[in-house]
This record gives sequence, C-alpha cells and structure tokens, in this order.
Amino acid sequence: MSMDFLARESADLSPELWKAIDETVVKDASSQMVGRRFLPLFGPVGPGAESVVINYPGVEEVLEDGVGSITGQKIVRLNQIYQDFSLLWRNLEYSKAHDYPVDLSSARDAALKMARAEDKMIFFGNERLGVKGLFNEEGIQKLPRSDWSEKENDFTDIAKGIMAFSNEGLLGSKYLILSPDLYVQLQRLQPNVGMLEIDRIEKLVGNKVLNAPVLGPGRAMLVCAEPEFMDLALGVDLSTAYLEFTSLNHYFRILETLALRLREPRAVIVYE
Repeated sequence: MSMDFLARESADLSPELWKAIDETVVKDASSQMVGRRFLPLFGPVGPGAESVVINYPGVEEVLEDGVGSITGQKIVRLNQIYQDFSLLWRNLEYSKAHDYPVDLSSARDAALKMARAEDKMIFFGNERLGVKGLFNEEGIQKLPRSDWSEKENDFTDIAKGIMAFSNEGLLGSKYLILSPDLYVQLQRLQPNVGMLEIDRIEKLVGNKVLNAPVLGPGRAMLVCAEPEFMDLALGVDLSTAYLEFTSLNHYFRILETLALRLREPRAVIVYE
C-alpha cells in the first residue's frame, strides 16, 4: 500500500522515530480494542476506497436486455475516524541531546482515544453519519436480562441465547461482551458448584468473555462471530500521518477508515 498520502516525506524526522511512533500507536490501540477481538477483519482495501459491498445470501447477477445488474447486495461507506497529537520541539531536542527515547505519551493518549472511537462505532454506530452498530442494527435478536447478581440467572440467560442461535442454525464462535459492572458481577463464587460464575460462563461460550468499558453500565451482548455473519472492513488500518510543522512543533494524525458489515443480524443477541 502506498504511504504517500501520509505525507511523511515532508517531515524532518528519523526513520527510528517513525518506527517508534508506529509501534506505540499500534500496540497501545490494539491493547484496548474490543471489537477486533471477535470481529473477523476484511482488508485493508486501500486508502482510495470509499466503500465496500455486503453480499447477502442469494446474491446473483441478473442479465436482461443486454444489461447486467447484481441483486442481493448493499454498498456501505468506509468512514474515517482520527485523533491528532503533537511532539514538542523542546522534548525532541532534549531527547537528542541526552540520547533518551522520545516521550511518546501524547501518541499513546491519542491511540487509546482511537481504540475507544473504533469500539464506539462498532457497537453503537454514528447517528450523524446514519451508521448503525451492533446494539442498534435492525433485525438483531433481543432477550430479557434477569438480575445477574442473583442465583444462576446469568448462566440461564446466556444458555437461552446459545439455544436461540442453534434454533436459527447459527453455528460457530460465540463471544459474550459485557459492560464492566456486569463483568464484575460474574466474579462471584457459586456455592452449589464451587466455581466462580465467570468460569462457568467461559466454559459455556468457549472462554470468550470480553470486558468492554465503551459499553457503559448494564449492557450485555452475545454474538456468533463467523465471517459469513459479520466482519470489520478496513480501508486504511491504523496509520499515522504527518500534518504540519508549526511554531517549531510537529503535529500528527492517527487515522483509519472502516465499516461494520453485519450480513446476518440474527447472529447478534442483545440482553435487555
């Protein structure tokens, strides 16, 4: 993939510094991204791509009167998310003079904000852009959630979700994504079986329980995350571009373009 669009050649920065920035951004963002822990990835398809296609079951090419068209297909836009950060000239000069690593805390902070922005887009979409997320897509399944702090209510509710997938013929890897408060509620000993409730739940879903702070309180979701049901399409994956040199300081932008592709809404269960 061409890197010209990142405008790095306009910056008087060493290859070693660029490498440190890239490694910091990818490592810190990836450590906090929850959606990428269960969503299959598609791409990246390149910086010039503005959209990707969702092919639904039964997609076909229709040829009639010398004209061909494809049915059972939807085009979705790859939207950009970004965060800016700066490196101050005095910090750079100090590092150079004393042979210290450059302080990249500003890049780390921007990377963490990128991770949160990506997860927010995946789970809730963006109303202004007309983009839906896993929690508000049309056609998803919804099940009532009982009080998960009592008895075996959580285990029973999640087992019902797994059965709902089976009844729909949706087989494959299942993930339980929880808000932090519900995740903590599962860290209790179940006296009648001598196990932590989280251990029982993990056995039920194949050790795939994820704590997702971006959800806020009181939210839980079960997904069957197979590529034929859903994925995360990437135009540009996490990349750092050079913005400008102003007042002796360097300014950067972390960016990516992405789209959630939910082919089978029934592969998502939201507990309400």
